[in-house]
Amino acid sequence: MAKQLINTLTGGDKLTLSRVLTQVENNTAAGNAALEELFPHTGNAHLIGITGAPGCGKSTLVNCLALNLRQSQNVQTKPRVGIIAVDPTSPFTGGALLGDRVRMRDLSGDEGIFIRSMATRGALGGLAHTTAAFTQVLDAAGYNIILIETVGAGQSEVEIARLAHTVIVVEAPGMGDDIQAIKAGILEIADILVVNKADKPGAENNARALRAMLEMANSPGSYAPSRKHLLSSSPNKSVVADKQNNEEKWTPPVLTTVATEGKGFDELLQAIKDHHNYLKSSGEWELREQANLQLEFETLIRDTLAVRWNEKLPPSVYESTMRDLYKRKIAPHTAVEKLLAYNK
Repeated sequence: MAKQLINTLTGGDKLTLSRVLTQVENNTAAGNAALEELFPHTGNAHLIGITGAPGCGKSTLVNCLALNLRQSQNVQTKPRVGIIAVDPTSPFTGGALLGDRVRMRDLSGDEGIFIRSMATRGALGGLAHTTAAFTQVLDAAGYNIILIETVGAGQSEVEIARLAHTVIVVEAPGMGDDIQAIKAGILEIADILVVNKADKPGAENNARALRAMLEMANSPGSYAPSRKHLLSSSPNKSVVADKQNNEEKWTPPVLTTVATEGKGFDELLQAIKDHHNYLKSSGEWELREQANLQLEFETLIRDTLAVRWNEKLPPSVYESTMRDLYKRKIAPHTAVEKLLAYNK
């Protein structure tokens, strides 16, 4: 059964691929069975995360990047590109406008590109709970490069740093003062920094501010931003220590693009290729693979334990505890301890 599913997916059957992704997103038994069958065939794709504030042109950049990746003249070397676009879920209706399919209409006719939008469904950090599982399905289906566009809700989107091998942080001029470009978190998760909409006033100021911050970070005796703290809890401590001691340092390049006109993408493609080679030669590819799997494992165990805990807890006990909480007879922490003790 596993071989048949792999052959169907790698054969380009997008209908089957879409159905498998739907089952995975809905956390059905069929979806979990498919993941079990596909998992041994994963770990090959280059995962590229694209994040940045709303309005910086992430979707347009992803659209143009995918087109450029597919422009190789040699059919044998053309990468198959999967795109996962994460959109926010309304906290009031639970719905989501999956608008990236509208923005990426230029890609619809290319059989080597697959686009899937997904809603966060209340998840924080810029991704959805099943984004990692989606990458595994696309990976097993033979997509060599998977572009993951985050929600773009602000500067707290660090989950992408544990999922993707390469993180592209997109900035744009006219979205605030230069300090916005250098706030903590932005440089720490970025492998490549892109100032999009470079034809707008202020673009060079943004790029200059980012380069200056990188120079300061890399100067002797200074704190150099790194993703190491996101990888430090990797299960293989000896491998982590050995790889970190031997790897050469990667300095994020600061590039400028005009995604609406396709300008600057030769340099961006070269930077992605260079970072891929760096990850392989330094051994950090393995670290990021471990961080990726650990992120998914921790998310699954948290969600699974919460579901099983709720299933075992009688509704009457929960309701009585909440009444005491509403009346401020007990504090929230005490309420949690009470319910946890009941479920032991």
